[in-house]
Amino acid sequence: MLSKAVLKYINSLQVKKYRHLHQAFLVEGAKSVKELLQSDFTIEKLFITEEFFRKSTEINFKNFSYELITEEDLTKAGTFASNNAALAIARMKDPGFFKPDRSELTLVLDDIRDPGNLGTIIRLADWYGVRSLVCSDSCADFYNPKVIAATMGSFTRVKLFYVDLVSFLSDLPADIAIYGASLHGENIHRLNLQPSGLLIMGNEAHGIRPEVEKFMHHLIKIPKFGGAESLNVANATGIILDNFFRNQHEV
Repeated sequence: MLSKAVLKYINSLQVKKYRHLHQAFLVEGAKSVKELLQSDFTIEKLFITEEFFRKSTEINFKNFSYELITEEDLTKAGTFASNNAALAIARMKDPGFFKPDRSELTLVLDDIRDPGNLGTIIRLADWYGVRSLVCSDSCADFYNPKVIAATMGSFTRVKLFYVDLVSFLSDLPADIAIYGASLHGENIHRLNLQPSGLLIMGNEAHGIRPEVEKFMHHLIKIPKFGGAESLNVANATGIILDNFFRNQHEV
């Protein structure tokens, strides 16, 4: 059974202020915890059920200090409505300094507020091999439990860098291509896009801010054939990424 002190600590990590104070975050569920245990993140605490221990034959639990607890206690401690597998507390990483690689596509997010959208975009980036995401300071917190859950483990392979986006873009070399998703852009089906440069996706409701859009070299859009007014930003990101990588060879 979890002590009151441990429960209080776990609950505090659901709040951004305390996550950054303790430099720690929550990872919940079988898939995400398995990915975490096979990554280079430092594990502070690990709580698992007997069922998870028995079924996770690919994990060498001798390498970890863990505590067996009931499904009821696990659910009570975390953010999931139900959790019959695992919960871990991991240490945050220092992302370091980001320098764009001209040979790769970097995804840039301007004011993406919804944790589920951010998590899904991280998972999409991982699918297409995009290793770095640059986020404006107003984006959702990478270590929000809802973001981590939505990545389905991809948070272990994709780095996020939070910046003052206007300052970041103003300091970029002039020869790095910058694409921005906009309803006023060129039809992506008519362009020969290559996975290099920067792709900027804007806020769920308002798109890319005017002060950011002025740095764009190319505004691009997904053509519309039906009656929907707009696309979810995560769905739009997936469609646009597919157009950038369409002519690449599968790994």
